[in-house]
Amino acid sequence: MTGSYEAVIGLEVHAQLKTETKIFCGCSTRFGAPPNSQTCPVCLGMPGSLPVLNRRAVEYAIKAALATGCTVNRRSIFARKNYFYPDLPKGYQISQYELPLAVEGRIPIETADGPGSIGLTRIHMEEDAGKLIHEGMHDSASRSYVDFNRSGTPLIEIVSKPDIRTAEQAYLYLTRLRSILLYLDVCDGNMEEGSLRCDANVSIRPAGQAAFGTRSEIKNLNSFRNVQRSIEYEIARQAEVLDGGGKIKQETRLWNAAEGRTEPMRSKEEAMDYRYFPEPDLPPLVIEDAWLREVKRSLPELPAAKKVRYVTQLEIASADAHFLSSEPALADFFERTAARSGNPRASANWVASELIGSLNAAKSGIDRSPVTPESLGDLVKLIDSGIISGKIAKTVFEEMFATGGAPDAIVRDKGLVQITDEGAVAAVVDKVIAENPSQVAQYRAGKAATHGWFVGQVMKASQGKANPALVNKILKEKLG
Repeated sequence: MTGSYEAVIGLEVHAQLKTETKIFCGCSTRFGAPPNSQTCPVCLGMPGSLPVLNRRAVEYAIKAALATGCTVNRRSIFARKNYFYPDLPKGYQISQYELPLAVEGRIPIETADGPGSIGLTRIHMEEDAGKLIHEGMHDSASRSYVDFNRSGTPLIEIVSKPDIRTAEQAYLYLTRLRSILLYLDVCDGNMEEGSLRCDANVSIRPAGQAAFGTRSEIKNLNSFRNVQRSIEYEIARQAEVLDGGGKIKQETRLWNAAEGRTEPMRSKEEAMDYRYFPEPDLPPLVIEDAWLREVKRSLPELPAAKKVRYVTQLEIASADAHFLSSEPALADFFERTAARSGNPRASANWVASELIGSLNAAKSGIDRSPVTPESLGDLVKLIDSGIISGKIAKTVFEEMFATGGAPDAIVRDKGLVQITDEGAVAAVVDKVIAENPSQVAQYRAGKAATHGWFVGQVMKASQGKANPALVNKILKEKLG
């Protein structure tokens, strides 16, 4: 960071697990249902109701722990985390505290300075709270509502070590963590719907000082961009306070995205404020070795390993390989395109540039692409076989994206086949040379750059259909 301070940042990520039912009851976890329609005595905290742990939720949590290099504790304990808030019906949250599911992992990141990693302190399981909806907060008719549909949804909380030093590193860490969860298919990673949420702990200290400064916690950040912007703001805010002779208060703050600033919410709670004690209605969670081995065998190829394979086996550029391996849907699209075309490097270029550029412009995703991997692979084959040029291919791609049509049919119907007949190309070259005697004189007088002008004129005269290599060859012969 700028100035004489160093930032110390840790992220707490809450990831909703993609189970069909909640962590301690059989209620559905489907998003978007009518308010309070997916509840029962257990997730509403009714007296006498008892929790029963969802085995699939534990399996998903173990997958996340193994994929991030954590040590899975064979024995962990659920605890009651006591606090009082309208969306927490029991008055406590079932979580894990002293004995979490997993500890000591790492998330690889790649910065401009090269590869690195951010340490994980722990991954623990817990239940989600409900959701408060506020209306008209600044007028006399304000209302607040509570929806308990989300209450009891299984979560894992992934707590990083305070290894992060910049907002950019935080962004890279969070995007890589989300990528891993998507590959595991244990969380859908949708920050807008709240299935992936992030709290950021931010402090600064004088450069070279070992002791941490007083931290602020920024709650419930719902986009990668907001994580980065809020951390940048908070670092600058704390530096301004210290430079002015003030002291940083330990507090929880909210990010006001509209105004681009953090705002105080409440004083920061400590563990003692929650009065943790073991959950009396749940026995210790014991993970048997056989189950752990079974879950480990089910892990897919993860993004870091996939990137290495793209670089070493498919000879894809490192930056493209990193991007293409970032999400499973994108990696699958690329691999199917490459398998169809037989040319991985060209396929990578088309997916990473033309396809993604068009999808971004259309504000669409890879799962809604009007161009299929097979048709894009066929387009690459048309280029490689010399039937169309790279320039014509871009025109064909635009038509494919607009209509979903097959590339060979578009080439045939629009008469876009590349001219590879030497006599036909030579006739166009002769015509261009004859019509431009002054440029011919310039070229023969030593102005070599004029050659590129002639190539452009020939391509224009042939409507982009002339084979570029053949055009270059014939022009050199004709111009002498």
